[in-house]
Amino acid sequence: MVHRSYEQYCPIAAALDVLGDRWTLLIMRELTMGERRFTDLRAALPGIAPNLLSERLRELQAEGLVEQRELPPPAARSVYAATAAGRDVVPVLRSLARFGADRLDPPPDDVVVQPYMAVYAMLTPWHAPEPAGERFHARLDVDGRTFDVVTDGLHLSLRPRPDDTPDLELELAARDLVAARQGAPVKLPRTASAKRFARLFQLA
Repeated sequence: MVHRSYEQYCPIAAALDVLGDRWTLLIMRELTMGERRFTDLRAALPGIAPNLLSERLRELQAEGLVEQRELPPPAARSVYAATAAGRDVVPVLRSLARFGADRLDPPPDDVVVQPYMAVYAMLTPWHAPEPAGERFHARLDVDGRTFDVVTDGLHLSLRPRPDDTPDLELELAARDLVAARQGAPVKLPRTASAKRFARLFQLA
């Protein structure tokens, strides 16, 4: 495994030394959303060769951004996950989502819009912090998959507390979230919590 470097005294170059190879950021995209088996990563990254995926995972483990875990029985199997250091890549991914969203055309009819992509790439990157905001918990049902989005002033989390009760529950289609980000009006309840949700994620 040959380590490539831009050999520049620059923080951007130093970051690209770690994250700039092809597929690396897309692997981190998957792992910052949760644990993944090797087969899960291959399914989410069509076109990557198995040996290249293995190499990228070894590189990310060597950098301390990814770790391998063994799940307990009865699901005893190996999974990959982002470490605490690996989660530092999340703001980079969100900035790339904001940059790339304007470069996406509306999805063709034969393209499946994944719920997690709609939430993590078309919603959460547009979180508009409220410096003095109170805690707000939205539970989203996107094409049958549940996502919890919690804001607490300046902070955004996708992990509610065990005792959290949602302030808002919404049922949405992934395509509707994409369309809303691309300028189409989104149909939300006429409630104060729905208006706050739209404001927090710049949907209004």
